[in-house]
Amino acid sequence: MTSKVTYTGELRTTCTHIGSGDSFITDAPTDNNGLGQAFSPTDTAATALASCMLTVMGIKARDLSIDLTNSNADVTKIMAANPRRISEIAIQLQLPSNVEEKHRKILEHTANTCPVIQSLHPDIKKDISFNWEL
Repeated sequence: MTSKVTYTGELRTTCTHIGSGDSFITDAPTDNNGLGQAFSPTDTAATALASCMLTVMGIKARDLSIDLTNSNADVTKIMAANPRRISEIAIQLQLPSNVEEKHRKILEHTANTCPVIQSLHPDIKKDISFNWEL
């Protein structure tokens, strides 16, 4: 088992990672009857994409003896209606400027083939930009 999700009422869940015991809450967003006091389930899906991209880039960067510490991603999730769903995820990655061009290409390919991007529905538009300016 990976996690346990408990509905705690008021359109909120508590999500607990079985291996570590770490947890976080989700709330329904304000535009869908919720309080919007935490990540919504769709926020976590969009955020998971950026987290996965940075994680696999970090693995590849370590293999290449490149330090990606403090790299970050700005995530924007866009919703559609009928049915309500994620229609687009925009991610702007900020990465260190001292990475050689050949390694940038390897790292960008690694990010664009991460497990989460491979798992998202193909109809979800993914607008990914790599800014090598940190």
